[in-house]
Amino acid sequence: MYRGSAVNIVLVTPEKAIKLAANDFFRHHYTGQSGLTLWREMAAGASAGFCQVIITTPMELLKIQLQDAGRLTAQSRNGGAALQAPRLSATAIALNLLKSKGITGLYKGNAATLLRDVFFSLIYFPLFANLRDLGRTNQVDEAPFYWSFTSGLIAGGVAAVAANPADVIKTRLQLLTRGANERAYTGIPDAFRSIFDPKDSLSHTQIIYCLCNAEKGCYHHYSAPSTLHESRKSLLSN
Repeated sequence: MYRGSAVNIVLVTPEKAIKLAANDFFRHHYTGQSGLTLWREMAAGASAGFCQVIITTPMELLKIQLQDAGRLTAQSRNGGAALQAPRLSATAIALNLLKSKGITGLYKGNAATLLRDVFFSLIYFPLFANLRDLGRTNQVDEAPFYWSFTSGLIAGGVAAVAANPADVIKTRLQLLTRGANERAYTGIPDAFRSIFDPKDSLSHTQIIYCLCNAEKGCYHHYSAPSTLHESRKSLLSN
C-alpha cells in the first residue's frame, strides 16, 4: 500500500514549498490598482503550477515505476506474458535514467505533467481563496478554521476531478516498463485517442471486475478485447 512512498516523502516537501511560495509571489505581483481580479488569480495559480513541475515530473516518474512493479509481477504470475520487473529502488531507477538518457530522462512526460499541474493550480488556488473569503465577517478577521478547511476540501476535490484526465495521460506516458499487450504512446494526442478508443483501452466493466475480484488477479484481463461485448463475455466466463 505504501510502495513508492519514500519518493513522495523526500520530494513532496520542496514541491509544495515551490507551489505555495510561487502562488503567493504571483498573486502579489499580479495585483493591480483595482485589486486581484479572478483572471489574475487564475494566472497566479497557473504560474505556480508551472513552477512546481521542476520537482513534480521526476517525483511522479520515479513513484510510478515503483508502484507499477507490483502490477507487472502480478500480471506475470496470472498467466500474462509480462516481463518480470526487477525490484529496484528510486535511486537505482534515477541513476539508470541519468546514465542512459541524461537529465532529460527524469523529465519523461513533462508536458503531460505540466498540463495537469497548471490546470489543477489554475482551478484550486482561486476557488479556495474565494470560498475562504465567503467565511469572513469583515476584511480584517480571518475565516474560521472549519470554513477554511471545508473550502480546501471543496477546492481540492473540484480541481482534482477536473485535472484527472491529464493525470491519466501523464501516468501512461511515464511508464518505462510495459506488460503484455500494452503499447507505448508517442505523445499526449496519441495517449488521449487511445484512452477514449474502446478497442484499445480498459473498459469500465473490466475496471469494476478488478476492484471486486482483486484476489483473482485482474491483470490477466488487461488484454483490451476488440469489443465491449467480448470483454463482458470473457469476464462472465471466469
